[in-house]
Amino acid sequence: MVALTQDELLAEFEGMTLIQLSEFVKAFEEKFDVTAAAAAVAVAAPAGGAGGAAETAEEKDEFDVILTGAGDKKIQVIKVVRELTSLGLKEAKDLVDGAPKPVLEKVAKDAADKAKESLEGAGASVEVK
Repeated sequence: MVALTQDELLAEFEGMTLIQLSEFVKAFEEKFDVTAAAAAVAVAAPAGGAGGAAETAEEKDEFDVILTGAGDKKIQVIKVVRELTSLGLKEAKDLVDGAPKPVLEKVAKDAADKAKESLEGAGASVEVK
């Protein structure tokens, strides 16, 4: 088997339609048991000192942002969900239609607050757990 260079692979992908690329990504995810969207969510690791073990057990440092309702401006909410998650249009629409569903999981407090603010600004109802 001849290994293709990164430039050769990019040239091949450039010639594909969006549907073909989407099918390729799904096949890649299944073959290697990975999720392409997971790389887009950056999670900050908690910084704890030697005496901070008891404090971190009591303090919550990972939060889930859950969309509980889309509200009247569903299209705006879908746009915000896409920005926050790097999901495709169909996946973001399915997430919004299937509310209540988590938009972000195990993110830092500040990221959860920003996501909640963005979603509420678009007209959605959001819960942070």
